[in-house]
Amino acid sequence: METTDFTRRQAVAALAGSALLAALPSRLFAQQQLPPLIKLVVGYSAGGPVDGAARLLAPALGQELGTQVIVDNRPGASGSVGGDAVAKSAPDAAMLFFGASPTITINPNIQRKMPFDPMKDLTPIAPLVDYTNVLVVNKDLPVHSVTELLAYAKARPGKVFYGSAGIGASNHLSGALLEKMTGVQLTHVPYKGSAPALADVMGGTVTMMFDIIATSRPFIQSGKLRALAVTSRQRNRMLPEVPTMIESGVAGYDVGGWFGLYGPARMDPSLVARLNAAAHKAMAREDIANRLREQGYEVWTGAAELLATKGQADRKLWATASKGIEAE
Repeated sequence: METTDFTRRQAVAALAGSALLAALPSRLFAQQQLPPLIKLVVGYSAGGPVDGAARLLAPALGQELGTQVIVDNRPGASGSVGGDAVAKSAPDAAMLFFGASPTITINPNIQRKMPFDPMKDLTPIAPLVDYTNVLVVNKDLPVHSVTELLAYAKARPGKVFYGSAGIGASNHLSGALLEKMTGVQLTHVPYKGSAPALADVMGGTVTMMFDIIATSRPFIQSGKLRALAVTSRQRNRMLPEVPTMIESGVAGYDVGGWFGLYGPARMDPSLVARLNAAAHKAMAREDIANRLREQGYEVWTGAAELLATKGQADRKLWATASKGIEAE
């Protein structure tokens, strides 16, 4: 009898050990068997702001993971080409997406034939960077606040022009949202990129523009542009003297952009956790954080769920702003 009980205990222990061993390979894969090369896909051309931030992250992320990480530029359709490539890849981390918020939150609202659904076909891994825009006007415009700008626009319906990087760009929808929230009538002038639009604000061809702080700040400081407000809920450290849109009387106007790390759908949660931890450590490096701040960005880290929640909320926000707008 005692021998039988002992044998049973041995059998139970053996089964428990087998179950533990069976579970180990999955965890060990996440901890040790990363691909020797990870492609960090950027949906925009080399040399732009999204590419620049990705190239700061890639080597640090590779060091934290113990593997090589390289940037792979796949421009087209406001980031959708790159996002689609990652969405259709294997969920083994060989391809990750350095996703800019417009691809995740704006494109689904304005692209009639978007090849993938960011909410269903990508796995949120880690928030990385957030940024805000600044509302700038021509230096000779006789307005010095958002209140004065709105009064100026209401007295001239449709005759105040704002530039953007193109139809459906975040700075286009920032202007569209301002129209919807205040009732002013503005006229949108799309460009092929933010740089020529900003040049025309300085030249007086268009009246105003929402632009990334990093590119507008030198012109604001030199007096070639006048800053009226930043679009975030709090003031920005790069322009501490400039009020927010909310402070300027546009209640609820809290608009910004961000970059996040994504993988294909169906990634192993333990792999997501490891990638999130590595991204968090990489972004916490002082040299990277300082470089990003110099460009007008802020380090934004947290759980994968934070990125997922932010993506869903911003997609709803831009759905309101983009109603009736369709990308070319």
